[in-house]
Amino acid sequence: MNKKPLVTVLCLLALAAPLSSSLAADHSHHHHGAATPTLQLNQGQKWATDAPLRDGMSRIQAAMEPRLAEIHGNRLNRAGYAKLAASLEREVGGIVAACKLAPEADAMLHLVLADLGAGIEAMAGKSKGGDPRRGAAKVLGALEDYGRYFDHPGWKPMAH
Repeated sequence: MNKKPLVTVLCLLALAAPLSSSLAADHSHHHHGAATPTLQLNQGQKWATDAPLRDGMSRIQAAMEPRLAEIHGNRLNRAGYAKLAASLEREVGGIVAACKLAPEADAMLHLVLADLGAGIEAMAGKSKGGDPRRGAAKVLGALEDYGRYFDHPGWKPMAH
């Protein structure tokens, strides 16, 4: 058995331990009392959007809307959720790749995208113990938040 890789890993861990503890101390010093970011308006106004974001979010909403009755009636099977999740995941990927917002708006958008992503993972059956129906509810909540916090002309909340 070659012990060199093990020795190398142990040496690296030994060197990293003091660094990680100093970083942890530094982190706790600078962020003492810091709260988890929450969605908020931009000084009372909705955040600006760009065309790639508006187009992607419109397509996500358009994909969800025709499936609402099946979701609410608990009639959408796992394969249906997985197929829907795959299409939503592609749209989120397109948004992330093409959207160019101001840093503050981008930070708020990432909160919406995090909820979308968590919902999509549950719908796809990728999250441990995730319920696809609850995942769909999370996606719907993220779409509501998007409409509440982002300026998207013509955006209409879905009736659900």
